[in-house]
Amino acid sequence: MLSTLKILWSSLGMALSELRVNKLRTFLSLLGITIGIFCIIAVLTVTDSMESSIRKDLKSMGTNVIYLQKWPWDGDGDWWKYVGRPEPQYSEMKLIKDKVASADAVTYLFSSGGRKIEYGIDYMENVELLAVTMDLEKMQSVDIAMGRYFSPSELIAGSNVIVLGANVWEGLFFTAEAALGKVVRFAGRNCKVVGVLKKKGDSMLGGVFGDNTILMPYLFARTIIDERRFADPFYMIRAKEGVAVGQLKDDLTGAMRAIHRLKPGQDNDFALNEITTAQDELESIFGVINLGGWIIAGFALIVGGFGIANIMFVTVKERTNIIGLKKAIGARPGIILLEFLFEAVMLCMIGGGLGLLMVYGSAKLAQNMFSGFEIALSTGNIILGLSISAIVGVLAGFIPAFSASRLNPVVAIRSN
Repeated sequence: MLSTLKILWSSLGMALSELRVNKLRTFLSLLGITIGIFCIIAVLTVTDSMESSIRKDLKSMGTNVIYLQKWPWDGDGDWWKYVGRPEPQYSEMKLIKDKVASADAVTYLFSSGGRKIEYGIDYMENVELLAVTMDLEKMQSVDIAMGRYFSPSELIAGSNVIVLGANVWEGLFFTAEAALGKVVRFAGRNCKVVGVLKKKGDSMLGGVFGDNTILMPYLFARTIIDERRFADPFYMIRAKEGVAVGQLKDDLTGAMRAIHRLKPGQDNDFALNEITTAQDELESIFGVINLGGWIIAGFALIVGGFGIANIMFVTVKERTNIIGLKKAIGARPGIILLEFLFEAVMLCMIGGGLGLLMVYGSAKLAQNMFSGFEIALSTGNIILGLSISAIVGVLAGFIPAFSASRLNPVVAIRSN
């Protein structure tokens, strides 16, 4: 065992010496492995980060919530099929609450983008308005940085109060403290700022609202914007604890068909969307991206494997007389085989390590460019990258190593 370790240590020294002496040859041989590992680990790192962001968004939005809307999320692209559907109406809220016993929270909302908000001579454009009713905070995380959320009396009365998203209060007031209590103008109407939201950052699903959104009681917002013409109204309905989303969906289907007075043979004129639908579609997209990364990486690794095999054949040729001497003094074929396999694996591990360093640097650069989206090289992907490198090293180095182990010591010693 000790002699084997000594031989492997000696092999390591010779391999490192070869790297120093033949820098260009080594670089070109390792390039394929480096590119291959970079491709697959970079793709996996991005998709893993995206999936982590999605899970985080789903947790904040709730997986037991149904979105009652005009348009389905998984529509077949037939615009004419859905355009004639009626928009969800605020007047249906009480009927939904009365008819759907499996729901414990119902909220009606509408959003409208491209709006302008002003404070004094300062203003911001392309702000999104989200008009809200009761129970929103039960289904969507409303993280108040300072101040407060709307009181029930303000929502019921339609008071002219407003909660500002992070980008809005930063743009108009710079600090959260300065925003509280101020009166801003939105669509020509005065609104008092009662709260400001924490920064959410970028996300895959986005949630119901983001940093460029302002929140306003629905009954006040409807006096500014006609949601039937200039907005996208929808309901969020949450299932009671212990009630499956499927049951809630069935109950909602029956209730909405009754509210809309649809006959048994008629199709639904509404859509019941689930967060899991968007998740499944995104995960299928990630699967295709991962497959593409594996295909690109596969070609690069094949080229890199041939490069490693080539450099190992050259190494065997250069050390033929040394191999003969080792076998003459008692080195077994298995030791010779292991020695060259070890060199091939080490070369591939170096190439894989360089690829991982490139992924790490790219992830840090992307993190700085997209601060709201976390991209990190995980330990699992590091282990995967090094494991792939080791496997490629074994496959690429086996034939040269086997040929070295089968050399006749007398013939090998006489070679030049």
